[in-house]
Amino acid sequence: MTTPVTPSAANPLKLGTRRSPLAVAQAEETRRRLCAAHGWDASFVELVTVVASGDQVLDRPLAEIGGKALWTKELDAWLADGSIDFAVHSMKDVETERPETLVIAAVLPREDVRDVLVGAESVAAIPAGARVGTSAPRRAAQMLHARPDVTVVGFRGNVATRLGKLEAGEADVTLLAAAGLNRLGETSVGSPLDPETWLPAPAQGAIGVECLAARTNIVALLSAIDHKPSHAAIDAERGLLRGLGGTCHSPIALLTTAEGDTLTLRAALFSPDGAERVEASTTFPASDTQAPAALAHALLSSAPEAIRRHFTGS
Repeated sequence: MTTPVTPSAANPLKLGTRRSPLAVAQAEETRRRLCAAHGWDASFVELVTVVASGDQVLDRPLAEIGGKALWTKELDAWLADGSIDFAVHSMKDVETERPETLVIAAVLPREDVRDVLVGAESVAAIPAGARVGTSAPRRAAQMLHARPDVTVVGFRGNVATRLGKLEAGEADVTLLAAAGLNRLGETSVGSPLDPETWLPAPAQGAIGVECLAARTNIVALLSAIDHKPSHAAIDAERGLLRGLGGTCHSPIALLTTAEGDTLTLRAALFSPDGAERVEASTTFPASDTQAPAALAHALLSSAPEAIRRHFTGS
């Protein structure tokens, strides 16, 4: 039988998070929702922060220095040794393949999935030959596909850092996630892009809460804040990524829409230079875990070699 967890101000549950302002805002939202669901005081959940490896090296693209694991490895170690009870992540920063000892026990209601363009009112309005600041392969390839005249320059760091680089003239425009801006209260920054024409990143806007699978009492507590429609969409998107065998170098954009328990997954793959693009979509019951893998196969089957070489799926 699962032993109930009874936290208190003197013996709080420990929630691990990266130390960046956005990560802390996400952890605070998680704590608010969990405490509200169980009738706890906020002091019953303590935030424990870490400077993730991905936040320490900002002069190179993430794909060159270890990929998405640089956002999770410190928190994974703390979960393993019991330093924290659960951890909060931006789901788009979580590797597709995770240790079997861990489980995403909850996904919070998904925020705005759109990208926001900062420095121009639209992609078409970006000045000819402009420098676009981004280190995301999806954003770079999608921009070069739409505007092959622009130049992409590397741009990493948190929201404030990237806005500061833009202000300093290191680029003419940049792209940020609407969800992150909203969570930081920066709702007046930039121009949101229509997700039907500018496809978002897989799992963009979603917060996941992870814990040890063996800690069934913690899993049970977190189930109270699991938003099942958001969780189903994220599972489908991650299933597609798994089928594609994508890496941090693989430009993929997608949009998931839901109607009741039916999901429609629309995805596009690009060559890194934006010259090649292939798109496909599928509609399926949210419970169908094979449909995303089938879509991955269809995409790769129709993709040219310039795209396929950046994916390991079949």
